[in-house]
Amino acid sequence: MSQIMRNYISFKIALILSLIVFFISPLKASYILIPMDDAQKNHLKSYGIVYWVLQNGLEAQWLLNYRGGSFLIHDQTEIRTECAIRGVSIEIIADGSAASILAEIEKEEVNMDHVKLEKAPKMAVYSPKYNQPWDDAVTLVLTYAQIPYDVIYDAEVLDGKLADYDWLHLHHEDFTGQYGKFYAAYNHMTWYQEQVKANEAMAARYGFTKVSQLKLAVAKTIKEYVRNGGFLFAMCSATDSYDIALAAEGVDICESMYDGDPADPNAQSKLDFSKTFAFKDFTISKNPMEYEYSNIDATTTRKISRESDYFTLFEFSAKWDPIPTMLTQNHTYMVNGFMGQTTAYNNKVIKSEVLILGENKSAGEARYLHHTFGQGMWTFYGGHDPGDYQHLVYDPATNLDNYPNSPGYRLILNNVLFPAAKKKKLKT
Repeated sequence: MSQIMRNYISFKIALILSLIVFFISPLKASYILIPMDDAQKNHLKSYGIVYWVLQNGLEAQWLLNYRGGSFLIHDQTEIRTECAIRGVSIEIIADGSAASILAEIEKEEVNMDHVKLEKAPKMAVYSPKYNQPWDDAVTLVLTYAQIPYDVIYDAEVLDGKLADYDWLHLHHEDFTGQYGKFYAAYNHMTWYQEQVKANEAMAARYGFTKVSQLKLAVAKTIKEYVRNGGFLFAMCSATDSYDIALAAEGVDICESMYDGDPADPNAQSKLDFSKTFAFKDFTISKNPMEYEYSNIDATTTRKISRESDYFTLFEFSAKWDPIPTMLTQNHTYMVNGFMGQTTAYNNKVIKSEVLILGENKSAGEARYLHHTFGQGMWTFYGGHDPGDYQHLVYDPATNLDNYPNSPGYRLILNNVLFPAAKKKKLKT
């Protein structure tokens, strides 16, 4: 073989190797950054992308306090395509740039951290199967973000199905057995009467003589679910009515239009606050015609105009307090308020050990609470719909295409991804 031929072969080999490096190396070395600051076109669907990535057996890094809580994922063409389809903003960065970001985050003096998200949590929404004349913010945003969930209710809870799920959301339920205290306004409506019939039939099916007894059994089962490692997220009336039901175990707080006999006149003095998650020393409403459960909720007592209604998220240490840091990731620390049957929590009745994640301090009210219980964790979030300031019965569902960057809805989705975090990182 001549020298010319040997040189030609060497050149061809070198060229082929160069092409391999050129086309393959970037695929291995580049990353997709999903920014979660103001550069993001659709914050809500970004969470859905991350969930979809986890569903497909891949991992993601949640960059806490970095550009609003951004996500870092190994680059793949399929992920780029899915982001384009869903309208999610991304940035393609080289391996070196990703390493620099992680190195910056790791510095002790910087209030940032990164948490590996490993597995898509299995989601359940506790919601009745019958129609209701209102919607639910969590199911709206899960659907919008394309995050799958199962709907379960009393039968599934009491039949032991909760163990199949990592995360449970409580729809706008009344766990006290008073049907949301809608009697005064809606007892003549067909939907209200159907709810009463359905709940009474369910109570009878499980051997209970009252709906309040059925709901207490459900509440206690959910409590054990959390104790054993479950993640619970509740909004609006499902928060305070849940704790009231636990405190009133063995005490009749329902008047005759709800359960056929009068309430215990000494019910207040018999409440056991040691059984609750979040609240203590509250006073229940004894008026069956009042659209209120207790003084836990500040809806009827707050003096805040719509223009000044907001709450502020606390900033936590990402390295020392990763859990509350994850739950408060956002592109703003000031979130517009929104009302509900339970709008905000009276600071005076919140247990001292409960972590307040968001509050309106000047008004003396909290909006966003969190704590651990046993091996699990729970989060309570006041208000009905972050996209509708005062969502009323019969109002149409909120179109989230109009609120793709809602900081209030982001808080819900922080809770959705939270169970996907690497468990050893959560032990603080």
